[in-house]
Amino acid sequence: MKILMVLTSHDQLGDTGKPTGFWLEEFAAPYYVFIDAGAEVALASPAGGQPPVDPASDSEDAQTEATRRFKQDGDAQAALADTAKLADVAEDDFDGVFYPGGHGPLWDLAEDSDSIALIETTHAAGLPLALVCHAPGVLRKTKDADGAPLVKGKSVTGFTNSEEQGAGLTDVVPFLVEDSLKDNGGRYSKGEDWASHVVTENNLITGQNPASSADAAQALLEQIRQRVGSRDTAPAR
Repeated sequence: MKILMVLTSHDQLGDTGKPTGFWLEEFAAPYYVFIDAGAEVALASPAGGQPPVDPASDSEDAQTEATRRFKQDGDAQAALADTAKLADVAEDDFDGVFYPGGHGPLWDLAEDSDSIALIETTHAAGLPLALVCHAPGVLRKTKDADGAPLVKGKSVTGFTNSEEQGAGLTDVVPFLVEDSLKDNGGRYSKGEDWASHVVTENNLITGQNPASSADAAQALLEQIRQRVGSRDTAPAR
């Protein structure tokens, strides 16, 4: 099985002059869930090459078992430094798609036409699609086959307004993930701040925060296994 992970290329936190990017744990934890399951993982970003890591996610107090493993993994570091350009990616090459968060996606992936097209075609094809923390915000402009917001009427979650307030960035981000999902008709739910909370609606999987990363990855992996299993056991025509 082959899984595509899509990362941000945006490295500026609004007009604060501070850096941002993707959240390291939200990449590393799912990456090793997939690798340890024997999946082939491909990486892409709008600009290609090395996506920016949010420095806050690389601080000592933000380290996890997965991020420490990544720091010792030369192959993973080399793969991350050489992501494909998102425009060159074909969704039908993959069994599932995963979007790590971090604040960066709110600026680029939420507006990126290639990302929007990838999400829409992946979802329409019934392929598992998972987005975690701020990444559910990139669903903001996506549509279903009828032209309605893709999340309309669907159970979803994402970074909460109170978590954003706790991060001190409510007035910095271009929009709030929780509000965006609700405004587009999503049936939004949340767990406790900073605790894992994952919601699955058919092939759409969303996770609330960094702590949800591995659980969201496991949910995506399970859907892929079910699809591959049913495909392999389908009678020949």
